[in-house]
Amino acid sequence: MIKISLKAARVNAGLGILEAAPKIGVGKDTLIKWEKNPEIVSPIFQKKISETYKLPIDMIFFGI
Repeated sequence: MIKISLKAARVNAGLGILEAAPKIGVGKDTLIKWEKNPEIVSPIFQKKISETYKLPIDMIFFGI
């Protein structure tokens, strides 16, 4: 299965950093950090990101 990066998932959802971060429940700096280091995203936030970006969690690359 092809996985897309966290940033690509956000862009595909039509969201900018400033729009996506509050929907996920984090600050923009946290989201920027996660896009650079997706392996540090906790499973709880992986689920929130999946729901916010309307993509199955296993289609988003979290460095696993």
